[in-house]
Amino acid sequence: MSQNGIRYTDEFKKQLVIMSKAGSSVSYLSPEYGVSNVIIYKWIKDLSRVKVLALNKVRDKEPTKTQYYNMFIIIRQYLDYATAVKWDTSISYQ
Repeated sequence: MSQNGIRYTDEFKKQLVIMSKAGSSVSYLSPEYGVSNVIIYKWIKDLSRVKVLALNKVRDKEPTKTQYYNMFIIIRQYLDYATAVKWDTSISYQ
């Protein structure tokens, strides 16, 4: 929960992290979405930690078909979003 008492959904947090990884600056995202820079940086750090833990777990053993499929879906979503942001100027984030 933020200082102002607002709870953000995990999906909202992920979208802001994806947008920051795709090139949007945190200083742009902060006022645009009404979330402080510190909170966005915390989400980036938290989600990066989760990603590292997941990669280490997968590296320890051979992934199942389901795990490969899930990794494919996640990578595809990142790529779809990154290409949409880069080339489609008509996207609205509201």
